[in-house]
This record gives sequence, C-alpha cells and structure tokens, in this order.
Amino acid sequence: QVQLVESGGGLVQAGGSLRLSCAASRRFFIINNMGWYRQGAGRQRELVAAITSGGSTTYVDSVKGRFTISRDNAKATVYLQMNSLKPEDTAVYYCSIDGLPMGGVSRDYWGQGTQVTVSS
Repeated sequence: QVQLVESGGGLVQAGGSLRLSCAASRRFFIINNMGWYRQGAGRQRELVAAITSGGSTTYVDSVKGRFTISRDNAKATVYLQMNSLKPEDTAVYYCSIDGLPMGGVSRDYWGQGTQVTVSS
C-alpha cells in the first residue's frame, strides 16, 4: 500500500508563509505529474499547482506569483511553498502523484489532506 504523507499545514496570519511537503512511502520507478489540490468549505476541489516530469509548472490564477511547486524525484516528494497567504487560501490541501511505485501499480496516488488556515 503506497501512502502519501503530507506535512507543513497549520494556522498562519495573512501575509505569512507555509511550506507543504508530500512524501511517498515508497520509491517510484516512474513519476509523471505531481500536484497540489485544495478544497475549501462548501467548495469543489481545485487544482492549485502542478509540475510535470520535465519540470514545467502550472498554477491557478489566484496563486500565481505567491505559490511555488517543486519536486524531488529521488525522494518521491513534492513541495508547495506558499507566500503572502490570504484568508481565501484557507482549505484542506491534498497532494497527488501520478506514477509507478515499486511494488505497486501505475495510477494517481493521493495524500490524506492537510489543513491550512489563514487568519485575517
């Protein structure tokens, strides 16, 4: 059973920063896209940022210039640096890794979610 373990969430004041990490419990033979999603109260889950195997990144418009996604393939870990946080960034953040883990099958794997709360 491959698990993605997220860390780094918490409570921060508006304007502050947090760094989310998401590490897989196993190494991967192949990692394609990695990403971060979020779901606020009463809202649908949305893609926040994604990074391809080649390092290309995409961001939802609301976080451009404030958030940075990065990855470490050897550690099967994806990061999300969040700066200049706003109350509207408050949500549960989920990571996703699309790939083939050792002893596993090729598919999307998801973390359990980590709460980010930004106070005004």
